[in-house]
Amino acid sequence: MLSPTERRAIADELARAERDRKPVAPLVARHPKLDVEDAYAIQLLQIEDKLAAGRLIRGHKVGLSSPAMQRMMNVNEPDYGHLLDDMFVFENARVDVSTLIQPRVEFEVAFILRDPLPAPGCTVADVLRNTAYVAPSIEIIDSRIEAWKIGLCDTIADNASSARVVLGAHARPIDGLDLRLIAAIATKNGEIVETGAAGAVLGNPAVAVAWLANKVHQFGVKLEAGHVILPGSCTRAVDVKAGDVVTAEFSGLGSVTISFH
Repeated sequence: MLSPTERRAIADELARAERDRKPVAPLVARHPKLDVEDAYAIQLLQIEDKLAAGRLIRGHKVGLSSPAMQRMMNVNEPDYGHLLDDMFVFENARVDVSTLIQPRVEFEVAFILRDPLPAPGCTVADVLRNTAYVAPSIEIIDSRIEAWKIGLCDTIADNASSARVVLGAHARPIDGLDLRLIAAIATKNGEIVETGAAGAVLGNPAVAVAWLANKVHQFGVKLEAGHVILPGSCTRAVDVKAGDVVTAEFSGLGSVTISFH
């Protein structure tokens, strides 16, 4: 484990990287003692600083919850991050890539909570009962670690590589919807780049949400009513650059589009 001073220094380094849009060298390579507990503490230090500056928590995300993303990032377990108010952008907006470092997009079925999720011991039944509706979403991820050379602790410390969230306008209640079978087709500039199904996320994206509720409870965090929960991408992440237009079509949910300039 790292000392409080070392944790603070890494948190400040990541905050500067995000602000200046200059990535830093992989953390674990430079801090071999950094473990998962350290990484979550470093993440929370940054979130506390942002809350003190007036930002608000609007939800949470699960990262690395599908085999495709775990293989892509060479990890073997999920992680989580915070979603803050200024991360949300409107559908069909244009995102300025100069405000990011090395953006990628992921495609997810977003959960919007009607009631807080109980924890510990949150179950899939709790998630289904307490979710107001689900919506198509594109998550724009970004890494403050150079060249995406990240392990689990690197990305946890970096708020699970969170950057922006785009929610589709069409949402529907879970009733009568088999979350496992929601298919996703993602296009970039009119060409299909990824396909998948929501069941790729831990077998059912609701499982990922329940996992998240129980995980964050360990750190004194609760998933609240109105929070947007991203359970993880059902496909590999896709690189984006200025000029790209990305659309994700979800069976039974509709589509969501975002462009970059």
